[in-house]
Amino acid sequence: MDDCLDGSSDGYAGRMEVIEGRSGRRQRSEAERARIAAESLWPGARVVDVARRHGVTRWQVYDWRKKLAAGKLAVPDEMMSEPAFAALVVETPPEEPGKPSAPSPARRIELTLADATLRVEADIDEEQLRRVIRAIRAGAR
Repeated sequence: MDDCLDGSSDGYAGRMEVIEGRSGRRQRSEAERARIAAESLWPGARVVDVARRHGVTRWQVYDWRKKLAAGKLAVPDEMMSEPAFAALVVETPPEEPGKPSAPSPARRIELTLADATLRVEADIDEEQLRRVIRAIRAGAR
């Protein structure tokens, strides 16, 4: 039986070079990838700028954003210190002439997060509201 590695019959195995040390590819943690993807979603942020700042390609950022949206990456709690909301628009119905205005109802906030609707009084403690929002988001993952 022939014990030659490359299959040649003349006994020459060739030259093999072993390179030690870092390969140049940086291994990023899941939290770091999620943080970079979340940073690219901030209003006014451009993916190319975020990618350049962190030394990655924009395609990596797009991939991480897709995973973030699918729930495969979780945003670290320190990134969620300020809840991100959509713009609030309050519309008042036009009053009919000659009809007395009805007393205003109690002020409430209604949020829909991850298939859950949260209704709270407008005077809720801000920190308590943050904890509830985080709990809803964590339960949706």
